[in-house]
Amino acid sequence: MAGELDPRFGTGPAAVARAVAGELDPRFGTGPAAVARAVAGELDPRFGWPLSPKPVVVRPFQAPSGPYGPGHRGVDLAAAPGQQVLAAGPGVVVFAGLVAGRPVVSIDHDGGLRTTYEPVAPSVPVGTQVWRGQPVGVVEAGHPGCPVEACLHWGVRRGEEYLNPLPLVQTGSAIRLKPWTG
Repeated sequence: MAGELDPRFGTGPAAVARAVAGELDPRFGTGPAAVARAVAGELDPRFGWPLSPKPVVVRPFQAPSGPYGPGHRGVDLAAAPGQQVLAAGPGVVVFAGLVAGRPVVSIDHDGGLRTTYEPVAPSVPVGTQVWRGQPVGVVEAGHPGCPVEACLHWGVRRGEEYLNPLPLVQTGSAIRLKPWTG
């Protein structure tokens, strides 16, 4: 049934691995039934797009070559100046201010993830608990290298490691499990 797994554990291959490992909330079951629900994608993804409707990615993630090396530590999403920016997932606002003269909002999520949104005029103060889809500010024009009227730079990291944010929202992978023969 939809939503039977704890949404903190996501969907797709990662959810399947967690179901198999028994890392799901025990109220929702483990073993083959939980795996089947994860494979079928029968739960809401933990994260959603930070813009609505689903935006166009105008510049992809490029992992940095080292801690201070070149790369693109997030994705740029086509936006309109003044468009609402939404929290991609539930968490707590840990920063809302200027970084190198640009307005940034950062949200800490369970599991050690931190999402960042730039350039965003914040509408929430530090310490605010937010849910997925809650407005946290509005896009400002002027993101360097943006090929359209305005871009939202959306990043995610775990600790000091920058990650591609797109897997947080892109589901629909087809996974096939072979029958158990043992």
